[in-house]
Amino acid sequence: MLRLSETELDVLSDLVPDFEPSPKGGRPPIPKRKALAGIFWVLDNGAKWKDLPREFGAKSSVHRWFLHWVKAGVFEQIMRAMGRLVEEAGSYRLYECFVDGTFSKAKGGGDGIGCTKVGKGVKIMILVDAKGLPLAVSAGSARPHESGLIQELFGFMLSTAPPQRVIGDKAYDSDGLDAQLALQGIEMIAPNRANRSKTQDGRPLRRYKRRWTVERTIAWLQNYRRLCIRWEKSLPAFQGFLHLACALLLLKGVLG
Repeated sequence: MLRLSETELDVLSDLVPDFEPSPKGGRPPIPKRKALAGIFWVLDNGAKWKDLPREFGAKSSVHRWFLHWVKAGVFEQIMRAMGRLVEEAGSYRLYECFVDGTFSKAKGGGDGIGCTKVGKGVKIMILVDAKGLPLAVSAGSARPHESGLIQELFGFMLSTAPPQRVIGDKAYDSDGLDAQLALQGIEMIAPNRANRSKTQDGRPLRRYKRRWTVERTIAWLQNYRRLCIRWEKSLPAFQGFLHLACALLLLKGVLG
């Protein structure tokens, strides 16, 4: 079982707002470092909240603060802060970026779920740089085609500069998508589907051999078992776990 290091807890704690005491008094809230450690335990272990070990505090308190931080957009803010650190360090490599999606079954029902041939679930979309660091991520209904979800990623970019090239698989072979990204100064590279004539020559497609970069990042995310199956009935809660996981990948990229 993984645990957050003291350095990681220090960074995350600085980005999480302090608890505000209740004007009615009552029992003081658990320390936010302990709450963050408990949230990470659920993210990594994939277990239910009721199975949270007592060492992280009362499970109801940790869960309550998780939902409070989700509602306040704290985990998205943490991910964006980590993205700024990476960009300020000059660590992003935008000359070629990779996009892909992965499916997460939804066992608990809830909002933002789509039906597919393999069941109900959500689609996690991710855009990474040449090193595999997350540039943008989204989660939503698994029903829409991936080529129609890529623009949503560009509305969530962590870097101020756009990628020069985006490489994807055959799902992104679309004249319309090529034209849309070209207007933004981005070259879309994807192998042609079998029922389409060739639209790209072989030289750009050589970059496709490095598409394992995004597949590796997805594998890193799937190490966090809470992202493999969506148990949350709330899509924002699932996105909170996703944003925290991506923030930790970025933080590791900064700390080394």
